[in-house]
Amino acid sequence: MSMTRRSVLGSLTALSYSRVRGANDRVGVGFIGYGLIGAQHVYDFSHQDDANLVALSETFEPRLQQGVEVCNRKSGGTTRPYRDFRRLLDDKDVDAVVVCTPDHWHALMTMLACAAGKDVYVEKPMTLFVREGRWMADVARRHKRIVQVGTQQRSGKHYRAAFDLMRQGHIGKVVSVHMGTSRNVTPGFGKPEGAQPENFNYDMWLGPAPAHAYSPHRGLYHFRWFWDFSGGQMTNLGAHEIDILQWFLGQKGPTAVTSSGGRFALEDDGETPDVQDALFEYPGFTATWSEREVSSGRRAGYGTEFFGTRGSLVISRAGWELFPDTKTSPSNAIPVFQGQPEGGPQRVKVEPELLMQPGKMAGSSNEQFDLHVRGFLDCVKSRQKPIADAEDGHRTATACHLANISYRTGRKIRWDPESEMITGDAEAAAMLERPYRKPWDAVLRGLLS
Repeated sequence: MSMTRRSVLGSLTALSYSRVRGANDRVGVGFIGYGLIGAQHVYDFSHQDDANLVALSETFEPRLQQGVEVCNRKSGGTTRPYRDFRRLLDDKDVDAVVVCTPDHWHALMTMLACAAGKDVYVEKPMTLFVREGRWMADVARRHKRIVQVGTQQRSGKHYRAAFDLMRQGHIGKVVSVHMGTSRNVTPGFGKPEGAQPENFNYDMWLGPAPAHAYSPHRGLYHFRWFWDFSGGQMTNLGAHEIDILQWFLGQKGPTAVTSSGGRFALEDDGETPDVQDALFEYPGFTATWSEREVSSGRRAGYGTEFFGTRGSLVISRAGWELFPDTKTSPSNAIPVFQGQPEGGPQRVKVEPELLMQPGKMAGSSNEQFDLHVRGFLDCVKSRQKPIADAEDGHRTATACHLANISYRTGRKIRWDPESEMITGDAEAAAMLERPYRKPWDAVLRGLLS
């Protein structure tokens, strides 16, 4: 009897599902990428007793060797190295894949892993452009795969406590949200030159992205400042705060976005802005995002403040704090005078009404990473929806991409979250999707067919 491609994949999915079904079973984990965040994930998974660090794939030989060496401390020397991530996906002992590559690889690797019967923990931003998110969510659902996005703030205990407060209306009706990040990295990262290392598979690193001549900034961490590989700080740190906003307030996405800024001070070969401001319009409230790569200011770091009719809540990875508002009742807002004592009329003192109680709760960034990994492994076993699934990651990344589309076109972008379409601007709508480079374009067509 012949078997179709889909029936074969279905059989693989069933085998993978049964292999990790038992609550006491260990989950075979494979890592794709061992950069800054990849090393963090190896560290976090290695501290979970039921995670078996089966394999690691890297395009840069020194990092491959380093990553496998670190994994071997947990695996007892059994972690397998792969220079081609597709061989890792072929490994029958890998149940779940952690995708911690540059952004332009996230979508395709996630979909290929799902088709191979693997569950996926994919770093944020989940996508490089908007349409990838819908493709990823559809492929994950078709192959019945668990896909969790690395917006680990959702797993923090203080974020969950704040979520409950917000959903209970503790600060009243939210009318405004302020988000931002700031640091000072002037004069920039320079314009380095150098030959491509012999031990770096640059063509594989580029993957579906457009071909570019090698430079030291197009290969490792600095990929983030180039449009073909990423979306700058808007899709990097901005994704974390947008994710919390939409999670707390139950939003699928903004209805309009306006963004402006520029690369005003950094003297290097980067493309994304070093100063960017964005205004997001949601039903009933607005939200702003401000990025400063060239000035720390009084509020260095990052965080989000929700403004409600009873007070505000400020939250970051370090914790949250409630700031109550006070109100003078309308009847007492008009000055009231008692008699005409010597020295002229006197105003009656009115005590303001406290609209809510103050409070605070500390948080831990390390705890957020640990709990996000723990939640993913539990969902791999239980098959329950993770706290940050592909649909969540898609909608978060979409808001960030819309801000960048507005920045790059210089226009206000109007968005329909239900149809996932930009309205009234054909040029901007064309930016919702980008072509993949050969031969990866054919791989994508196969996944979507």
